[in-house]
Amino acid sequence: MSTTTEPTVSDGEFERVAVPESKLKSWKSFLGMYAGEHAAGTEFVIGPLFLTTGVSAFDLIMGLIVGNLLAVLSWRFLTAEIAVKYRLTLYYQLEKICGFKLVTLYNLANGVLFCFLAGAMITVSATAVGIPFDMPMPKLSDTMPNGMTWILIVLSIGILISVIAAKGYDTVSKAANYMAPIIVLGFLLSGIVALRQLGVQSFGD
Repeated sequence: MSTTTEPTVSDGEFERVAVPESKLKSWKSFLGMYAGEHAAGTEFVIGPLFLTTGVSAFDLIMGLIVGNLLAVLSWRFLTAEIAVKYRLTLYYQLEKICGFKLVTLYNLANGVLFCFLAGAMITVSATAVGIPFDMPMPKLSDTMPNGMTWILIVLSIGILISVIAAKGYDTVSKAANYMAPIIVLGFLLSGIVALRQLGVQSFGD
């Protein structure tokens, strides 16, 4: 008995079959998803925290450059090659190679991993909301939330992100297209403000 199921028009998802040509997204959809994922540059937010633990600025910058270069090369020559050739989800591709039982264990481990990753990302997002309201931020030494306001902001952002993700790729893509320009603008403005606070007036500084 085959386990392959045909996608329905209502869900618009192709979890166990190749995406047909008629359902391929435009370059705008890809640009929105890519920008929404990478323009935030979480490593550029978390990375500077290592400076407070004694890491030199040179090591930090070189680590970011090398790490991002390796990530781009992996995506270009490994991930993209497989994705364009087969157009199947990672999970179904692994199931075809490794079998149902092994992919189930992988899904379980991956799910736990992404719970921690999502929690970290939502926490970073909460700091962006808290700064304009001059809200006390958790310190690196804190192991528990330091206020009810912080907890409410994290829960609100988590619920919003979960609802968008649950509605599927189209909704995520639309949200990314709306938010990516705002994220880029926010980073540019933050950089300008940071330079002024540090007293940088020229390239020589």
